[in-house]
Amino acid sequence: MDKSLLNTYFHSLFSIKKDVVEKITEKFSHFELKANTILLDKNAISTKTYFLEKGYVRSYILNEDNEEITTNIFRAPCFVNDFLSFFRQQPTKEIYQTVTECVFWETGLENVQHNFHNIPEFREFSRLLFVLNYYNIHDRLIEMASQKASTRYFNLMKKDPDIFQHVPLKVIASYLGIKDSSLSRIRRDIHKL
Repeated sequence: MDKSLLNTYFHSLFSIKKDVVEKITEKFSHFELKANTILLDKNAISTKTYFLEKGYVRSYILNEDNEEITTNIFRAPCFVNDFLSFFRQQPTKEIYQTVTECVFWETGLENVQHNFHNIPEFREFSRLLFVLNYYNIHDRLIEMASQKASTRYFNLMKKDPDIFQHVPLKVIASYLGIKDSSLSRIRRDIHKL
């Protein structure tokens, strides 16, 4: 299988030699999942880390009323995982599910640890990836606390306009922290402008 998109992703975050990237990714395996398939279930321990080459994945929790609350929507290309579960080998708190048909590359903890201890560029890449993930989570937290639903909707439209063609509106509404009816009203008001 062609690992060019996986390899390109490593190059996209910082300058790294081609042969080093190929060494990092040599033990990544390819697989595909259909839409609405659980990638990682709640209370499971993550033994693999996943690079999403194509498609959309969401993470979600069930609230006290057993309603699904989308915590994140992942759009290819990116790494998808409960990193705390993966590195600490503890149960996940979220469910990770494909939204569309997805193409992945996966590798295990042993390979990641080996690369981390033996390839300095991989350590740097990992640090940068964690910083970017922290920034995204922190930015989302501030956005959820400080912006109106309509502003969050506009921001999502600017950031990822294709999401509305691939992800159900119910999932997007949950991700934005609103009900389906509120999202419908926001979309209706926009079309009136």
